[in-house]
Amino acid sequence: MYTFLRAELNHSAKGEAMVIKRKELPDVGELVVGTVKEVYDYGAYLTLDEYGGLEAYLPWSEVASRWIRSIEEAVKPGQKVVVKVIRVNKHRKQVDVSLKRVTESEKRKKFMLWKRAQKAEKILEIVAQRLGKSLKEAYEEAGWKIEDYYGEIMAGLEQAVLEGAEALMKAGVPPEWAKALYEEAKRHIEVKRAKITGTLTLKTLEPDGVERIRKILLEIKNTVEKTPNVKAILYTVGAPRYRVEVEANDYKTAEKALAEGLEMAKKLARTLNVELSFSRDKR
Repeated sequence: MYTFLRAELNHSAKGEAMVIKRKELPDVGELVVGTVKEVYDYGAYLTLDEYGGLEAYLPWSEVASRWIRSIEEAVKPGQKVVVKVIRVNKHRKQVDVSLKRVTESEKRKKFMLWKRAQKAEKILEIVAQRLGKSLKEAYEEAGWKIEDYYGEIMAGLEQAVLEGAEALMKAGVPPEWAKALYEEAKRHIEVKRAKITGTLTLKTLEPDGVERIRKILLEIKNTVEKTPNVKAILYTVGAPRYRVEVEANDYKTAEKALAEGLEMAKKLARTLNVELSFSRDKR
């Protein structure tokens, strides 16, 4: 499910949002976003953006898998990086991280999730201000419940855009928060729905063929749209060919709904003596 903000949600002049975490320290093996603070010959010090600016140490040996002349070939002060946690001293609150153990795909995915978390937090912040609450209260009363239910706050807000405030109330969010978050999310988030298209061919020599074909097209539409949040559009491109478009929140749901629609149509076509074939467009 892809989203983008229609209006840019700018952070305050104090700087980029840190994004609140529920725990004080990261776990070993966790990917975290950090800002390079200081660089030395023996390593670098980072602040972890997701943990309130907690300091982490990046040893020289964990900077790069290839040979480099200087550590600054890999990291520079002020640079944002994705690193993997390799050691955590809970008593001293010391964290060591590795840059070389992060793959390019992990880096891209983590930065994407980080940006989504920032956008979700900004929506929480806007709603909290409107309700006279703090950001901390926004997380405690709504954010964490959404995360527990949907796995990610932004995923829950996306679902709310599609289904309404009920999607958040299902996660245990109080109605006051759910309605306000839905309204704010609707203003800023647009969800791109999955779409499947194809060409349906219907042929018959029966004198009332037009009416028989109309019944089959209606059967497909009605069957497909029995699945919640799924829409079917059918129109002629010149008899005997008809376009079929099915939209859903995800491809799996769209595929299942279309398959059910075509199955019912084939059964009806046999009883109405109509020849039916379907050609699916490639994505």
